[in-house]
Amino acid sequence: MSETITSAPTQPTTRPQDVYPRVKFPRDAAGFQAELKNRVAEYFRTTGQSERGGWRIYFKTFVVFGWMIASFIGLVFFAESLWVAIPLAVSLAGAMAASAFCVQHDGGHKAYSNLTWVNKFAASSLDLIGASSYLWYWKHAVLHHTYSNIPGHDTDIELGSVMRLCPQQKRRWFHRFQHFYLWALYGVMAARWHLWGDFKDIATGKIGPHPIARPKGLDLVLFIAGKLFSVGWLIVLPMFFHEWWLVVAFYFLVTGVMGVLLSVVFQLAHCVGEADFPSPDENLRMGSAWAIHQVQTTADFARTSRTLTFLLGGLNFQIEHHLMPHVCHIHYPALSPIVEQLCKEYGIRYSCHPTFWAGVVSHYRWLREMGQAPSASVA
Repeated sequence: MSETITSAPTQPTTRPQDVYPRVKFPRDAAGFQAELKNRVAEYFRTTGQSERGGWRIYFKTFVVFGWMIASFIGLVFFAESLWVAIPLAVSLAGAMAASAFCVQHDGGHKAYSNLTWVNKFAASSLDLIGASSYLWYWKHAVLHHTYSNIPGHDTDIELGSVMRLCPQQKRRWFHRFQHFYLWALYGVMAARWHLWGDFKDIATGKIGPHPIARPKGLDLVLFIAGKLFSVGWLIVLPMFFHEWWLVVAFYFLVTGVMGVLLSVVFQLAHCVGEADFPSPDENLRMGSAWAIHQVQTTADFARTSRTLTFLLGGLNFQIEHHLMPHVCHIHYPALSPIVEQLCKEYGIRYSCHPTFWAGVVSHYRWLREMGQAPSASVA
């Protein structure tokens, strides 16, 4: 159980040091994290299960990638009208998003398997659909999971001047409309990563203001190979069978739907009114211990929906995921009551929207609120 609940994700030794200030979390004097670790360990002892996914995650991988392959073949080789092609394109986008939720995400957090190379292989599936698993590690596993919802440190809430996602960010006049236009911008994010953003981050050696180590050796080969392969199967291959303009149009349709799905699912966990956006003090120290901070800055949604839990790779249980990133998502429904009960005992707010739609509404309201004049008080 040594890796189940951690104070911060393991960082590579190649990470540049002393380039930007580090936020520090206080010691967990209340013992919340230690008690949670004990109760989770007891769950796995009494059930006799492994923290990883076992045959269930392998079966899910087979289903998701089978869905993706079938959708692609149907779209490229058998669709003879828009009435058939458009639903297949949406299906392909859903399957690609599901592969990121259900396979890549666990692999990237080393929760897919006990074997390092299997986790690496699962994580690399992100490269097949156009994004970079190398950059994902830095942006998501390191910067986001360590500094969740901390302005200036969590790159998931630092998305450029076009968005205002927390009170500490500068408000511009057009933000008053962001609760309308951001949904469309979510749709261009996947294509941006695929065709331009990842190359920019590698070339500059930065994600936002944060320096990262550029990929070398096998990581560089995987980055290049992934870009070539994804462009090949998403754009080049279909052009042998269809007009170029039609291929381009459907490329943006598929990546647009996928971008919205990926963005919205992750935004429902953190960019909602129920999540905190705390800033460090003048000494870069946070007010809460790391594990408590994760609960305070995160929200679950639709915990009773087995369908969404399957399709989203358990990412409707984001509190559990942030506390236990090395545990496979198939365990989150069972671990959720344990976490919620412990939060109640320690007086820590546990936020959960009853449905997916309730989470969407909360995100919409938060975007609208952040588009208004800055709040008088900031957490």
